[in-house]
Amino acid sequence: MKRILLAITLSAVVSSGAMAAEMKGSWTGWVSDAKCGSSKIDAACVKKCESEGSPLVFVNDKDKSVLQVANQDVLKGHEGHHIKVKGSVDGDSMTITSVSMMKSQSMTQ
Repeated sequence: MKRILLAITLSAVVSSGAMAAEMKGSWTGWVSDAKCGSSKIDAACVKKCESEGSPLVFVNDKDKSVLQVANQDVLKGHEGHHIKVKGSVDGDSMTITSVSMMKSQSMTQ
């Protein structure tokens, strides 16, 4: 009986920790591709890599972290752009609910 109770408690703790890992909010950053990540963000290069099969990614302004984007279609037309997104992040994957353009269009590193 103690083992069952321990297993249930452990399961609840692990699942609550997984739920806490998802974070909702808004972020500013750049649309790049998985091949270049944060090293080079240029619209023409991003479009070329995307056409060769490299998925689009979001590069966070705050810490230059690179996040995979679950719903790629929302970024179409924003390759190489500086954007603000709303959505959720779970681990290193982002699901975007809205995208808006930022005024700045040059990457500063």
